[in-house]
Amino acid sequence: MPRSDSSDRSSRSVAIAPETARGGARTVRVPDDRSGQRLDNFLAGQLKGVPKSLIYKIVRSGQVRVNGGRAKAERKLAGGDEVRIPPVRVAEPGETSGPSKGLLGAIEGAIVFEDARLLAISKPAGIASHGGSGISHGAIEILRALRPGQSLELVHRLDRDTSGLLVVAKKRSALAELQALMREDLSVKGRSIGKRYLTLLAGRMPDGVMSVDAPLHVGLRQGGERHVQVHPDGKPSLSHFSVIERRGGHSYCEVRIETGRTHQIRVHARHIGHPVAGDQKYGDESVNRRLREQAGLRRMFLHASTLEFALDDGRTPYLLNAPLPTELAAVLDRLA
Repeated sequence: MPRSDSSDRSSRSVAIAPETARGGARTVRVPDDRSGQRLDNFLAGQLKGVPKSLIYKIVRSGQVRVNGGRAKAERKLAGGDEVRIPPVRVAEPGETSGPSKGLLGAIEGAIVFEDARLLAISKPAGIASHGGSGISHGAIEILRALRPGQSLELVHRLDRDTSGLLVVAKKRSALAELQALMREDLSVKGRSIGKRYLTLLAGRMPDGVMSVDAPLHVGLRQGGERHVQVHPDGKPSLSHFSVIERRGGHSYCEVRIETGRTHQIRVHARHIGHPVAGDQKYGDESVNRRLREQAGLRRMFLHASTLEFALDDGRTPYLLNAPLPTELAAVLDRLA
């Protein structure tokens, strides 16, 4: 069984190779092995070094065309589709538009597993999964800078303030199979992906084990900010909380989620009256302040610790692990 292990890495180049696109628009035929890929991800592969925010901008403006018509960023492409790509200026060699050395080093050192088709990192808190919305370089852009010429695609996403396992596919077949598992596709009926998180909940959760079955609805606030709430019209969402130990009047828990909704753990934790410690969006401001002053908690205490799944129609099992970051372990020690 493949497992997370820093010894399972090949040597990696740290070279960055910016490109420059010049001239008029070009039309690119989608290869058959890219069938099903989202338009924005396809463009990211064609426009290496271009921030995701700019890619979204040229798609929204209609400069990108699929088979002659406008398309949305999330459109799934088919093999043989023709994509018109406008000229986009990418950084010239020597310009400082690529990820900083600090970011490159942080992500290079965060790789916890790699084989011929998958790569997994323990994403640090504060780094987005991908660029966009004013963020030039997310984890996937940094990985592409570390691995110029390789095909790397995000399998899933983590909130920017959540640390932990983030899986990237190196082969199209692995991407398609894993994404089917992530979205509970009927084609993989009987198989699932196990997702476990570590979190500190505010206060003493009354029972050692608690399941939260509450539908979640994603809304938008003024300015386009996403806000999720429990709502009967929302999507089915199921989380299982298990207390590992009590620390300083709070509950250190493992959470197993059966669905992967936006902000699921954070909203379910708030719903049961024990929000995630350090959560600035759904948390308790007074508890966050006390934990910052007394235990040095300066980020959200939520970490994606374990992913378990199987590829090749269930024949090849994977168990990936990312240990609790040292800054969160130190908070627990101070609460003892």
